[in-house]
Amino acid sequence: MSDTGRTHTDEQTADEAAEFEQLDCSAVIADVWLLLDDECDPRARERLQSHLDGCSSCLEHYGIESQLKSLISRKCGGDQAPSGLRDRLTLEIRKTVIGRAVEG
Repeated sequence: MSDTGRTHTDEQTADEAAEFEQLDCSAVIADVWLLLDDECDPRARERLQSHLDGCSSCLEHYGIESQLKSLISRKCGGDQAPSGLRDRLTLEIRKTVIGRAVEG
């Protein structure tokens, strides 16, 4: 233990938490699709939203990405994959799962 009574692991955890809370714009922009697709946990969502609320540049980028996602959904939402694609993908997934089971 250090003089302050904290272990090295505690210090690392505190440093990681501080880094997690302080986002730079590149991290927000990298994660904007996670936010748009609702694929992040509530804490990450809150952290990203907090940054967006205070950063006009990132908010603008978020808005552009949101509009792009909406456009893609409108223009490509009704497209269907070729009929045999689902069967081929299912077969490949089964091969992979079985192969991993045999290896494991």
